[in-house]
Amino acid sequence: MFEIFRLHLQKFIQINEDEFTAITPFFKIIQVRKKENLLIEGAICKSHYFVLEGCLRKFFINDKGVEQTTEFAIENWWITDNIAYERGLPTTFYIQAVENAKILVINRDEQEKLLEQFPKMERYFRFIYQRAYAASQMRIKYLYDFTKEEFYEQLCKSQPEFVQRIPQYLVASFLGFSPEYLSEIRKKKRS
Repeated sequence: MFEIFRLHLQKFIQINEDEFTAITPFFKIIQVRKKENLLIEGAICKSHYFVLEGCLRKFFINDKGVEQTTEFAIENWWITDNIAYERGLPTTFYIQAVENAKILVINRDEQEKLLEQFPKMERYFRFIYQRAYAASQMRIKYLYDFTKEEFYEQLCKSQPEFVQRIPQYLVASFLGFSPEYLSEIRKKKRS
């Protein structure tokens, strides 16, 4: 399983076998079942999760009691509540397995030690945060720029694996509309 992570790291930084062997003890591998929560609202966010296999989602429950998905993470993606993680605060989010998953976990203290001992990992995490921030910026742009139908079409074009892999009610939650409305859009598209 660590081999998946090593290959991912090598896309961003140069790392030799000895360094990688020394890095792996900072992480632990866990398995989670579909619908299992890794983080719940109100808990202190202590971990950062890297998906080796499976899919996770981050969501909150709005004041109407509706789950609003804000982010997904599939293989080779990281996920956490960044603000709560960095500041050691209670989270306002949930992180839940969409599928059975194998995950690499690092807690904040271990990550700080890792970055001190291996400065090149600072560079790696900078790339990861930059990509996550860019994806977040594009999602906000799409929310303002596109109609709901255009937003769905853009998701189908840019992330076809999500649309095929993730249950439609979660795709609707991510896009900010009801599953029924998504069904209507999909029917129109097929016509």
